[in-house]
Amino acid sequence: MIDSKSPLKWFAIEITVEPDAAEAIEHAFNSLESVGTEINHLRKSDVEGVTVIGYFNDLPEDETVQDEIHYALRTYGFDEDSIKTIERHEVIDRDWLSEWKKHWKPSEVAGFIISPPWEKPDPADKIVIFIEPNMAFGTGTHETTQLCLAAIDKNYVAGETFLDIGTGTGILSIAAAKLNAAKGYSDVEMYACDTDKDSVFIAIENAKLNAVAETIYFHFGPATETTPVFDFVCANLTLDVILPNLEMILSKTKRILVLSGVLTVQEEEILGALASFGYSNAEVARAGEWISATVHVRTG
Repeated sequence: MIDSKSPLKWFAIEITVEPDAAEAIEHAFNSLESVGTEINHLRKSDVEGVTVIGYFNDLPEDETVQDEIHYALRTYGFDEDSIKTIERHEVIDRDWLSEWKKHWKPSEVAGFIISPPWEKPDPADKIVIFIEPNMAFGTGTHETTQLCLAAIDKNYVAGETFLDIGTGTGILSIAAAKLNAAKGYSDVEMYACDTDKDSVFIAIENAKLNAVAETIYFHFGPATETTPVFDFVCANLTLDVILPNLEMILSKTKRILVLSGVLTVQEEEILGALASFGYSNAEVARAGEWISATVHVRTG
């Protein structure tokens, strides 16, 4: 899906691949910081190939594209033979917001309902989180977001301090903030950070939409050694970002750490890294090609 505030002209890279390799290409486009992606499955289950489209404000260098595609395919267990064609072209303007309104409906994730603001879902006993359709990643449709929301629903205790590393559209910190609000907590320390400035802006707007902007401190930049310690920490990143920062992230966690953005084929690697710091009993949950690892951290 496409950022509705994108310019009137985009550039697109279209890659046709074997169906099983489509998610690897989408992962590569995310790493290349595309403004959005689209997968054309043609609504068929027996096709020989599907086309994955990445949209960009400016086309990245060919060498950079090749490197990211190679890394993503290798990570997912494929090689370059999975690719059938690669094409590059300009894209004329479309009303992407109207397209979202046609296809994106409220969805239930654990104890939450993720909804676009033009819908009026019946919450029943669930917490509704409204998200503007600015980016595909972070609207609640991606498996890593769903895994983190499920872990929050299961493990987060209202009133606990909360750190959201790689906040994206802000959905995880908003979920925790709304859990606090439902229990009458309004002054809990909550901190969300991201190294993408546009993501931070979008997260702030989404927090305003959910009436929790005053309870979350949003920061442009990474978590560092100077970041305070929090009761509950979510880090929905990628393994190549998590591993070199794992010791620091663990040091910022007082009770629960949730790690996601990790592929199922990388499970042994993340569990091995956690074991090296003395945590060999992480709870692993799976969704599609992704996993999350929930760690009960010992302090003191």
